Amino acid sequence: MRRLLDFLYDSAAALAALFMVGLLGMVLLSIASRQFHFHVPGTDAYAGYLMAASGFLALAHTLKRGEHIRVTLLLNFLKGGAKKAFEIWALTIATLLAVLFAVYSCKLAWQSHEFHDISTSSDATPLWIPQIAMAVGTVILAIAFLDELVLEMMGKRVDASSGEALRNE
Repeated sequence: MRRLLDFLYDSAAALAALFMVGLLGMVLLSIASRQFHFHVPGTDAYAGYLMAASGFLALAHTLKRGEHIRVTLLLNFLKGGAKKAFEIWALTIATLLAVLFAVYSCKLAWQSHEFHDISTSSDATPLWIPQIAMAVGTVILAIAFLDELVLEMMGKRVDASSGEALRNE
């Protein structure tokens, strides 16, 4: 199961990186079109869709690597059972919020599909297409938070705090 979850997080991150390369392509195409006096409609909108997809798909991988911003001021003062209880409480709240975020993101994409909602920009893209990346990213984030919660309750959670983040606090 651990390998499957890690594969899920890594695959979402790889897809986020691919979308980021696509974003670079859209920006370069936009710059080139201005320099060489030709117009490619929708480059700005597609750049925005790709940026959103990159951000949402990278959320779970970032969480599992300990790169999300955490306020550790209170945690540093707690020891033993109190620290574990606080971690479980925080992860439970985060999991519930992530599940709500995932449910409503999926609902948004579904409603956009049902209502045939399209972008108001010149590209007229059906909005459910770019919203799929947000829905998938939030579902994977909810799974990652649940994974962290279960690991903490079992006492197997490894603090993946980044050394770089510690130097910047």
